[in-house]
Amino acid sequence: MEFDALILARIQFAFTVSFHIIFPAFTIGLASYLAVLEGLWLWRGNDVYVQLYRYWSKIFAITFGMGVVSGIVMSYQFGTNWGPFSDAAGPVIGPLLGYEVLSAFFLEAGFLGVMLFGMKRVGRGLHFFATLMVAAGTLFSAFWILAANSWMQTPAGTGFDGNQFTPDDWWAVIFNPSFPFRFVHMVLAAYLTTALIVGAVGAWHLLRTSSDAAARVMVSMAMWMAALVAPLQLAAGDLHGLNTLEHQPAKIAAMEGHWERQRGAPLLLFGIPDMEREETRFALSIPRLGSLILTHDWNGEVPGLLDWAPEDRPNSAIVFWSFRVMVGLGLAMIGLGLASLVLRWQGRLYDAQWFLRFAIVMGPSGLVAVLAGWITTEVGRQPWVVYGMMRTAEGVSPVAAPAVASSLALFAIVYFVVFGAGVYYLLQLMHRPAGNGDAETSPRTPERAAGITPGPSLEAPR
Repeated sequence: MEFDALILARIQFAFTVSFHIIFPAFTIGLASYLAVLEGLWLWRGNDVYVQLYRYWSKIFAITFGMGVVSGIVMSYQFGTNWGPFSDAAGPVIGPLLGYEVLSAFFLEAGFLGVMLFGMKRVGRGLHFFATLMVAAGTLFSAFWILAANSWMQTPAGTGFDGNQFTPDDWWAVIFNPSFPFRFVHMVLAAYLTTALIVGAVGAWHLLRTSSDAAARVMVSMAMWMAALVAPLQLAAGDLHGLNTLEHQPAKIAAMEGHWERQRGAPLLLFGIPDMEREETRFALSIPRLGSLILTHDWNGEVPGLLDWAPEDRPNSAIVFWSFRVMVGLGLAMIGLGLASLVLRWQGRLYDAQWFLRFAIVMGPSGLVAVLAGWITTEVGRQPWVVYGMMRTAEGVSPVAAPAVASSLALFAIVYFVVFGAGVYYLLQLMHRPAGNGDAETSPRTPERAAGITPGPSLEAPR
């Protein structure tokens, strides 16, 4: 691979967006989790929920801050490395990102202070409302960002005169053909990511102290989410795949490693796509299953990469494996959820050490799956920055390769130092038990004054 300015600019954007996306993927789900915890505390009056709220709100604040910083740095590259794209797509992308700031970031920033510092300063109802607004803000942010990115994947509602895109129908721009599927897929991924991290932290503390009530609640709530959302994510991914086959068939061909169009196509489990030899080497396949999954028909027709000229093909060697990493982790998440249901039914959810270790191992799997999914989406779109209308090479700024390489090296050094320290601190916070160290916010009773919490209300939900 020749590392010219285009490749280096793509690597730089991929590097910064990879660092950035893991933070919103966590905070989207974590904000909703905090809202649920506070709602349960107000409803049941059980102090374990407010202990967990305080515990995870500290982690949310740090993660939110790192997400904001990494997002700002990433956005600068539109001007430095992707000037022609910004000029051409600015009338579309600019307003969408502006709506994200006005409706999402302002909402989050406006209520974040109340949420983090106002529990003892405002009424419980107002504080709960602030938490709900922060959670809503994270979802609005995902809505607008996915709308902008989905328009780049499946452009609609715009005209193009060869130099600039002009919006003709904002409804069609926002709700473009792939947006509903990609938005649902991303939100479910965020909820799964949060559930797996929360479950891993709870499992870690249960292995250390099996009677930790807060850890039991974490594991219980996280496993309910995994058992419910992981199968839903599989169904959402299937619908997303059907949509991609209709609008971006070259991406599907690259994901599946197929080179020739065929009916009754096999499912390639493993293999090594070779872009030069135009074949997938050492393929291990299951006959006809590929057509069944992709078209819901045993004899459905599946495209092959040979349908497109070499310069119009995505890099199957990357997309093929990133897609399998995402799907493999998704199947493991379903397995984790099913195992939790069996153990819950047997009354062993908090005692089975093999399961708790499994939950710890699966803790970062949501983040890895999100990264693999975005690699599949973005590399599979190539060589287009706006699919079918503007090539990536046409959107790059006329910046010399050494300049891009220098800034990329600087980004790498700063990111690994700054965000490495931030992640280390997050892990230190997660290492501490939720405990009972925070001052109580509910009325004191003789039992609570003595350090005793009523037994029935402290039990983890079954």
